[in-house]
Amino acid sequence: MAIVPPESFGSNRANRTLWSRSVSSARLSNTSYVVLGLVEACQPATPYDLKRFAEISVFNFWSVPHTQIYSECARLAGEGLLDEKREQTGRRRRIYRLTAAGRKALGRWRADSSFEPLEFRDPGLIKIFFGADPAAIAEAQLDGHERHLRLYEELHAGNPDMPEGMRLALEAGIAHEREFVRFWRRLTG
Repeated sequence: MAIVPPESFGSNRANRTLWSRSVSSARLSNTSYVVLGLVEACQPATPYDLKRFAEISVFNFWSVPHTQIYSECARLAGEGLLDEKREQTGRRRRIYRLTAAGRKALGRWRADSSFEPLEFRDPGLIKIFFGADPAAIAEAQLDGHERHLRLYEELHAGNPDMPEGMRLALEAGIAHEREFVRFWRRLTG
């Protein structure tokens, strides 16, 4: 969809309203905003660059299938929130940057302080819920959560100049893992 600036519509209020709706009515999910944030952090970036950065950053608390990163970039470019350029030679990869509209949408999302319930999925807990032996499940879960806790604590200790938002998200991850280590340890014995 090509986006035409509102000045092109002159003083016709109905046309300006139509333009305003077309820009603001793009359905943006949390995944959309994750992709916009990744582009902002890495731009200019290919979807592969975004996937690689996500693997060492947000995937610890927000998973997005890598195929969805590719399709979401294309969709957001179609909505005018990302600028897409194709390499002229070689693999002709798509390279993305935030547009002004993309920065504005990302800013509005960041400013939205409304509560959204946590989307929590834990295979170990769902197995226990449906009757699995808690002690048998707990051993593997404890090992995995202890490994994640060590990793997060090492990241925290090794990056004293980490931006505040990243540090706070990492500290929440540390608290989460500490609680699960405590929980699963209790079930092991």
